[in-house]
Amino acid sequence: MPIKLYLYLFLAGLTYHVGWAQNTSIPDPNFEQVLIDLNYDTAPIDGLVPTANIIGITDLDVSGRNISDLTGIEAFSALTILNCSDNTVSNLNLSNNTVLTELYCSNNLLNNLDVSILPDLKILWCNNNLLNNLDVTQNPGLISLICSDNNLSDLNIGSLVNLSVLDFGYNNIATIDLTTNINLSRLVCRRNNLTNLDVSNATKLTTLWCDDNKLTVLDTSKNIKLNDLSCVFNLIKNLDLSKNTALTKVDCSNNLLCTLNLKNGNNTNMTVNFGFNVFLVCVIIDDTLDPHNTWTPSNYTRFVVAVESCRNNIPIDSFGDVVSNKSYTLPNLTNGNYFTGPGGSGSQLNGGDVITESQTLYIYNESACGSNESQFNILIIDDELYIPAFFTPNNDGSHDLWMITDNANQVFNVLIYDRYGKLLKYLFPNDQGWNGTYNGNILPTSDYWYVINLKSGETLKGHFTLKR
Repeated sequence: MPIKLYLYLFLAGLTYHVGWAQNTSIPDPNFEQVLIDLNYDTAPIDGLVPTANIIGITDLDVSGRNISDLTGIEAFSALTILNCSDNTVSNLNLSNNTVLTELYCSNNLLNNLDVSILPDLKILWCNNNLLNNLDVTQNPGLISLICSDNNLSDLNIGSLVNLSVLDFGYNNIATIDLTTNINLSRLVCRRNNLTNLDVSNATKLTTLWCDDNKLTVLDTSKNIKLNDLSCVFNLIKNLDLSKNTALTKVDCSNNLLCTLNLKNGNNTNMTVNFGFNVFLVCVIIDDTLDPHNTWTPSNYTRFVVAVESCRNNIPIDSFGDVVSNKSYTLPNLTNGNYFTGPGGSGSQLNGGDVITESQTLYIYNESACGSNESQFNILIIDDELYIPAFFTPNNDGSHDLWMITDNANQVFNVLIYDRYGKLLKYLFPNDQGWNGTYNGNILPTSDYWYVINLKSGETLKGHFTLKR
């Protein structure tokens, strides 16, 4: 081959290779159009962009441009910030973008994302994708991680000691270890499968949203900077927020709350929703006189200022002792059920049942928050007139009044005397009975005498005992 021809072919080939290396392939026309709009390329769209125009770019925003293929991003080797959110990208090769510090790739179709080669990454937002796994163990500098709305079942963030913002909501994560994440200020873990959430080491936490999980306990006593708490739709029974003096917003509705302690000294600055907690016994607050205009439900009334006041506060119906001729019909109950034995034992009875024998009945009410019970005696008599032999006016609901039972409507009036013959009480048939006092003074344990004047003109006399 002539030397001149050989030299020509060599130079032509060299020119071809150099020309090829000077351009980067950009197959997606929407991606190239963005680069044209940013003056990194010139029209018309030809699938190529001069490499020299992009190799030194440090910040690239191609979000919301209907891009499905980011091939060519490898040539942007100086990138520190990349925003490709709100596109339809299914593959993102960052193998040459190793100096990235911020990556925003939310709202795409990614089912895999390798960030292990990005040691300087500080911000990663990859929410609303199709990720089944996410390994961030090689990104110790992360301060903000948002990976919500994916298919994650596990997330290891133990090495992220600088993490301040974490959002992994709307995934399938059952456990999360936050022991080393002492700098967390915002934690969002909504709609997962969490049964336990230990935030005791996150003492800088200001926002906690853990709705729609399976939490039975939530301890925020160490999170004294907490400002915004939402734990809706969990299984929490008792919530104590008395240590969270910075709280201004609380939503703990739709749980199984028995007690809610909001006594933190900041009630007047708080908006609270504790609705749809059907077992809630009481809410402990700073001051029962505060209006609580921004609290829901607005018609709640069982506010107290002491924890002790919440104990044994399960609602229960109660009745005084009953004396009835021949039979007694049980009234309907609002709180509790009738039983023949204590603690819900024996046979259960219902309102409307007819009692024909003397006995003690118990009203027992049990909920997820505990139980309460009252009892009363039923005395079935065959006599038309029943005169009790004693009474115990101690306000326990049993034998608190001395009163006769007149089944035949034959009594005109009743007079009660002390042992010296002093008249203490004058009763008519419609009066409720005697409570053991005279002129507002409590009378002592002793025997007292009665005179019953019947409508027939007859008089019955006798005595009974007042016991204290």
